[in-house]
Amino acid sequence: MAATDIARQVGEGCRTVPLAGHVGFDSLPDQLVNKSVSQGFCFNILCVGETGLGKSTLMDTLFNTKFEGEPATHTQPGVQLRSSTYDLQESNVGLKLTIVSTVGFGDQINKEDSYKPIVEFIDAQFEAYLQEELKIRRILHTYHDSRIHACLYFIAPTGHSLKSLDLVTMKKLDSKVNIIPIIAKSDAVSKSELTKFKIKITSELVSNGVQIYQFPTDDESVAEINGTMNAHLPFAVIGSTEELKIGNKMMKARQYPWGTVQVENEAHCDFVKLREMLIRVNMEDLREQTHSRHYELYRRCKLEEMGFKDTDPDSKPFSLQETYEAKRNEFLGELQKKEEEMRQMFVQRVKEKEAELKEAEKELHEKFDRLKKLHQDEKKKLEDKKKSLDDEVNAFKQRKTAAELLQSQGPQAGGSQTLKRDKEKKNFF
Repeated sequence: MAATDIARQVGEGCRTVPLAGHVGFDSLPDQLVNKSVSQGFCFNILCVGETGLGKSTLMDTLFNTKFEGEPATHTQPGVQLRSSTYDLQESNVGLKLTIVSTVGFGDQINKEDSYKPIVEFIDAQFEAYLQEELKIRRILHTYHDSRIHACLYFIAPTGHSLKSLDLVTMKKLDSKVNIIPIIAKSDAVSKSELTKFKIKITSELVSNGVQIYQFPTDDESVAEINGTMNAHLPFAVIGSTEELKIGNKMMKARQYPWGTVQVENEAHCDFVKLREMLIRVNMEDLREQTHSRHYELYRRCKLEEMGFKDTDPDSKPFSLQETYEAKRNEFLGELQKKEEEMRQMFVQRVKEKEAELKEAEKELHEKFDRLKKLHQDEKKKLEDKKKSLDDEVNAFKQRKTAAELLQSQGPQAGGSQTLKRDKEKKNFF
């Protein structure tokens, strides 16, 4: 009998029985709390928005501290994501906080692909967690989870409508992360304009099918406050680390020539609402939604791409081992096919190369024969010319010898003729 069938039977046969006395497993929640506190928690926030909207200031204000960071400029060639991790301690609870900021977002002339680095970063964190989860020896209890739990999307306080860049980016991110839209520097617009702006933003998000994070209302303990706060989205916030004395108290505020804006005064902005919803009420739900919804969606799509499924075509449970063997055989088949293709391609290239070399060798032989014949012809011509020159030299030598002989015989003949004439003269007298 398959293990899944046994598990199904065990689940169907479960029945409730009363206890005769105290056992002690009612302390499990306390055990879980103690274990969680000892291990600590992690929370990762992604701040998306144009340069100069006060992202860093709001983070400092939210966590009541001063995070180190270099101010961003408007001269970035593209969008870069800058991640910083901090260890925070409040009472006996430790929090490993990671803040990821989008440097240079919206500063380029061509903003068409501004969202791509953000999507790639979120997917990279999912992929890193999936790779750790698929290891044979997993260490998830000590693994630093870098998945983004909340995305604070900063909207410029224009008072009119959302920019196309905002709509496109939020649409690309809503299936990957919990988006909480906030209107940054909300003191730049009046109360009436802010109310209209919120209504306009909500209408545009709905009409464009952008799914933002909704505070959960299934838990009775927080259903009322979360339901109320859902109606206040997007939050209009102001950030400030400067404390001013107002009355008898020191408060975080911004001083203007016309007056003072108090950050924690709900009549001035929604900062307190954002802090309550993000940190004090729904931080764990954001973590859970990231794991159970967004990461599971990425994991399912990734495993389906790899060929893994829950059921086969007959709607029967899929065996992981069978799936692995099938994928392994498929991979080996593809590998052998590619190997055969490469071998045939190699043989074909070798044959083509051999044909090229034979053709080149044939051309070299023909060229050699031509040069050899030309050399022989030239050699014969030179030999003939040499023979002709030798004949001319011999003929010249013969003529020279004859001439020298004639020259040597000439004086002797002249002398004998003179003696003969003298003798004839004497006989005459």
